[in-house]
Amino acid sequence: MFIVFGMVAPQSLSYQSLENTFKQASYVGIIAVGMTFVLLTGGIDLSVGSNMYVSAAVAGLAMQHFSVGPWLALILCLFVGAAFGAVNAFAVAKLKIMPFIVTLAMMVTGRGIGLMFSKSRAVNFPDSVTGLGSAELFGLVPYPIAVFAGVVFCAWLLLERSALGRQIYAVGYDKEAARKAGVNTDRAIVTAYVLCGVFASLGGFTSVAQLGNVNAGFGKGDEFDAIAAAVLGGVSLFGGAGRIFPGVVLGVVFIQAVSIGLVSARVDLYLHPLIAAAFIFLAVLIDSLRNTYLARLRRRNIRVEE
Repeated sequence: MFIVFGMVAPQSLSYQSLENTFKQASYVGIIAVGMTFVLLTGGIDLSVGSNMYVSAAVAGLAMQHFSVGPWLALILCLFVGAAFGAVNAFAVAKLKIMPFIVTLAMMVTGRGIGLMFSKSRAVNFPDSVTGLGSAELFGLVPYPIAVFAGVVFCAWLLLERSALGRQIYAVGYDKEAARKAGVNTDRAIVTAYVLCGVFASLGGFTSVAQLGNVNAGFGKGDEFDAIAAAVLGGVSLFGGAGRIFPGVVLGVVFIQAVSIGLVSARVDLYLHPLIAAAFIFLAVLIDSLRNTYLARLRRRNIRVEE
């Protein structure tokens, strides 16, 4: 893909272009990391875009009307995101409602709450926040990329090096078997949805630091980019399989690189959604074929006792 775009639009392979790719992919990557936790349990969260909007709008309004500092605004933003995820978790784990239905309802409800708070007007953020979007850590790494890297590292530690992480995998692979093995399946599911909510709000705050404001369309469609990035990175829609690093990271960079490459190649803007949809369909198709193949192999390994 890089070779093709490099031949069509050589400027897409410049250092500045590659840095912009990682920088713009950072907020979607943070959301995709949170989405991975939910997908690993066999669920899905369609409400992350609305979560971004509500949490960022609440943080911006608090800074405008109550003169809170940027760090306190960030904490408030994360708290709203965690509450958003907790509502999803309660409905899925305790009320046993399908994740698709729960998060679809929360997507609509959250967007309405955000519009009610903001009165459908743009919420502007001060320079103390927007300056972080262009600042660099130690003069080398842009802050959005540094935050993304930190989130990836923490998520990797949790999933690969902790008992809770292995339990999340177990619940997604076979929930009933995990329950019989003594795993607290409800706790694993609640943790996944709450973390997804927290990372969605953090991704929203990271995006605001680059954009400077929150408008009525903020976060719309980002849930599908996050799902596509996770699936392209090898996370199964059926749960129990996939890794944050390098899988999800590569999926996020791939999607953003395609977007920037299409712009650099001056492809018709009306074709961008069609091409993105083709990638998502291809990812889902490959995932489905892979699971069908693995299921066939498992059936072949069954031995009938005589």
